[in-house]
Amino acid sequence: MEILHYDFIHVTFNHLVALYLDITPLLAQTLDNVDILADMESAWINFVETGQVWALMIGMFIGYVFKGFTSY
Repeated sequence: MEILHYDFIHVTFNHLVALYLDITPLLAQTLDNVDILADMESAWINFVETGQVWALMIGMFIGYVFKGFTSY
């Protein structure tokens, strides 16, 4: 009886491994234009044009002032 139980587990495990290997998708990505410096420049220009740089500076100033009030 134990031999059959072992065989069932062994067959089931092998079947699950085979299913997993057959179903596992392959993820691939192709990158046509990889120019990191140009992408960084574009991101910085967008950051300045949308006004986010001002929000960053105002937030840093308010945080610094708040830290000054709360620390002793």
